[in-house]
Order: sequence, then structure tokens, then C-alpha cells
Amino acid sequence: MQLGSLVLIALGLAADAFAVSLSSGLLIKNLKVNKALKIALFFGGFQYLMPLIGWVGGLVFRDLFASVDHWIAFGLLSLIGGKMIYESFSEEEEEGFNPLDTYTLFGLAIATSIDALAVGLSLSVIKTSIIEAATIIGVITFGLSFLGVFIGHRFGGLFNNKIELLGGVILILIGSKILLEHLGFI
Repeated sequence: MQLGSLVLIALGLAADAFAVSLSSGLLIKNLKVNKALKIALFFGGFQYLMPLIGWVGGLVFRDLFASVDHWIAFGLLSLIGGKMIYESFSEEEEEGFNPLDTYTLFGLAIATSIDALAVGLSLSVIKTSIIEAATIIGVITFGLSFLGVFIGHRFGGLFNNKIELLGGVILILIGSKILLEHLGFI
């Protein structure tokens, strides 16, 4: 898979973590760099680990699905993207939470990286180098989460839904590109 596609996938996957980081920044009263680093390390770390886990799981099934791998990648990325788009229009407000509590961060990091698990499975099916992909996903999520805490602290929750919508659209476009490439249209 091309570097540009991996970066776009990483940006799409990082959207949830970025949105939560914005909310976290809004709630932190005395913001310091170490607080933003803690949040970014949790989100970036889990976004790195989950594609690895999904990729290993995909190795077991890869040969079984080789003839339809592009459809699987398209389907998974479209489902994830569609879910993100749907959630961007949701009127549900997040309840207050302590964004620096380790258990809370652990739960949030898992919740925001489940999509990365499915992407790891997709990457396995289309035989993409997982170390490069997971590193790009983890680093981009770390960086956006770190910035998100500061942006959220400064500007509040203005961007949450727009970021999630954009992330969903990006994932659907990448899935479509994979499908079109394998069908010979690109």
C-alpha cells in the first residue's frame, strides 16, 4: 500500500482519538505538557497495537479470503467510515469524565482504537507491511491527540463532529480506492 494511502487511513483512524482529546483538553483545568503527553501516549499506543493484533488475526484467515480480499477491505473500511459519519450526526453528549484517570484513559484508548483492529485485519488480507502501517497510525494518532488536548483546552468542543465526519469519509474513500485498484479501474 502506498504511503499516501497509509497516511490517509491513519488520519481517518485518528479522528475518534482527536475528538476525545479535544473534549479532554476542555475538561483539564491546569493544562501542562505532561498531561497532554499522557493522553497522547495512551491513544497513540493503542492505535499502534490494535492494527498489529488485527493483522495477526488476519494471517490466520488470509489464504481463505485471497480472492475477495479487496471486497473485505472495502467492506470493513466502509463500515467503520459509515459508523463514524453516523456518530458525527449523533446528538448524544458525552458525560463528564476525568480524562487523566488511568482507567478512564485505558477504556477510551480501547474504544477509540477498535476501528484500528479491523483495519489491521484488512491490511493483513491485502498483504500490507504492518510495522510501517501501525507505526504511521500510532505516530499520527499520538501527534493529533497531543495537539487535540491543547486545541480543546483553547477552543472547546467546536470541532468534534466535523473531525469524525471527515475521518469517516476518508476511510470510505480509501476502501473504495482499494476496491477499484483490485478491479482494475485504477
